[in-house]
Amino acid sequence: MLLIRNLLALIGGLTLVAVLIGALWLGSRLADFDPDFVPVYSGFVANLLDTGDPGGAMMWAIPVEEGLSTDEVVESLKSLATTNNLLFVGESPFYQQVEAVTGEDYRYVNFLSFCDAQVGKMMLEYRNHYSGFMPCRIALVEDREGRLWLYSMNLDFMIHGGKELPPELKQAAIDVRDTLYSVMQGAAVGDF
Repeated sequence: MLLIRNLLALIGGLTLVAVLIGALWLGSRLADFDPDFVPVYSGFVANLLDTGDPGGAMMWAIPVEEGLSTDEVVESLKSLATTNNLLFVGESPFYQQVEAVTGEDYRYVNFLSFCDAQVGKMMLEYRNHYSGFMPCRIALVEDREGRLWLYSMNLDFMIHGGKELPPELKQAAIDVRDTLYSVMQGAAVGDF
């Protein structure tokens, strides 16, 4: 009995030492990370556990008000973006590409791209890898039931997902994130 108690005490002590070493190692590695790193990834993990879908856990999804046409939503997106100093830089009507390749009708899926060139330049001057987030894309998607949705990547992963960005760049990125989300919300109800 004494041997078992001592063995369990030794295991407990070694576990405690391992946890302390791990905490010190991890703490020093995360010291320069953005203060919102943990909430952003906690939200991601919670969404991932709820849905089992990493794509869905990384995206914003906003339903479009019933009765709005795809043309109305696209025009609303373009108008609101321009009003909020985002450049409309491209459109990729994916459904047309699918139809051209398969010869079959396909539900509406369109990718619209927007950019703030000044903030984009700041991002690229900071790190070339950020080009993968550019330009900001909003997808207008007709689901299998015929309902329209707006989707875009949650930019918090870029803004808060690692080491803290320089203050000026961080604020500019937050402004773009807020503008993009606001444009999506407005277009979902047909604002101009």
